[in-house]
Amino acid sequence: MRMKLAQGQIWKTSPEVHSYEGASVYLRIVELERLSVGYKEMLNPDTKDGHHRNASKKVFCRLIKRAELVSKL
Repeated sequence: MRMKLAQGQIWKTSPEVHSYEGASVYLRIVELERLSVGYKEMLNPDTKDGHHRNASKKVFCRLIKRAELVSKL
């Protein structure tokens, strides 16, 4: 299944793929470009606390492997 990435999406990662101390991490896409993704890494999707990160689309797609799309903003 192909999923189209879009700005504002929030993904809940799989702990086996990407986690913080064994807990799932939420990734919100804040800037989407042709070859890169700017995202915010959060422990709780309802807060604004988190760290901004950048990755290539290929690396970002590996981070969200087996992840669940939580919301489309």
